[in-house]
Amino acid sequence: MSDRVAFLNGEIVPEADAKISIRDAGVVYGDGVFDTARTFDGKLFRMAEHVERLFESLAYARIDPGMTREEILTATEKLVQANRSVLRKGEDYWVTVRITSGQQAFDGEVAANAGSTVMIDAVPLPLRARANYFRDGIKAVVPGRRRVAPEALSPNAKTNNYMNMIIAQREVAAVSPGSWALMLDPNGDMAEGPGSNFFVVRHGVVFTPTKEFVLAGVSRQVVIELCAKLGIECREQTLPLHAAMVADEAFFTSTSLCVCPVSHLNGAAYPSTVPGPVTKRIMDGFADLVGHDYVGQYLRFAGGSGVNAGL
Repeated sequence: MSDRVAFLNGEIVPEADAKISIRDAGVVYGDGVFDTARTFDGKLFRMAEHVERLFESLAYARIDPGMTREEILTATEKLVQANRSVLRKGEDYWVTVRITSGQQAFDGEVAANAGSTVMIDAVPLPLRARANYFRDGIKAVVPGRRRVAPEALSPNAKTNNYMNMIIAQREVAAVSPGSWALMLDPNGDMAEGPGSNFFVVRHGVVFTPTKEFVLAGVSRQVVIELCAKLGIECREQTLPLHAAMVADEAFFTSTSLCVCPVSHLNGAAYPSTVPGPVTKRIMDGFADLVGHDYVGQYLRFAGGSGVNAGL
């Protein structure tokens, strides 16, 4: 049993005691939003930006969290500090804020908890499960299932309902274990992976899909800023599958991975080394920005077979 603690509706409690009702709308309907940050050397990175995006998702879902941005930031920082003593050497945390619309009331019954349900937890990053991706690259496969159209559900809201991506990932895992799903948008152009943004490099220029069909990740934005700083041209534009297939390099960005090379797309290897030269510059720039050798952190755990641990 973990000695970690979690935040639940205003209190920090042992993780094992952080329980919610089976009538919570987040459980019953997936009626909730979340955002996830990570730590470097135990310190949160760009948490304020994650909280800002969380509040954008809350506004889209019309959920009142009952807490201010500052209160959520403070609660998150206190939780990370409370869990530092049980963080294993050389590891870091995934830190997630989840907010649902709260417990349902039936036919006049009074709900046990009024208002939204607010949860914050910290779990170790999947360093062992994903270490080999930094050595060998990620194999990406395009599933038949496409990303939900933005007129149905905005990809820019980070909602609890991940079934679109989860089913796509299961489809890919059934035919190519260890590979990552890379979904197309409703028009058949490149979109995103489960919890990750996609970039390609062609003739030294970096390309990534526009925000119309993808969640604009915090790490995605860091890479765009890094490209400007490093003098690397970066274009946000519609990215056809063909363009992704004939690229020189590719990589994923996500909160946990930061920047990680993609070695194959639909079984075809990219011609560059892993990572490619432009990807390597961006990875190094990311490490310099956060003041942490995140690639070395992963590679210390390399050796086993990689799996898609979490989203």
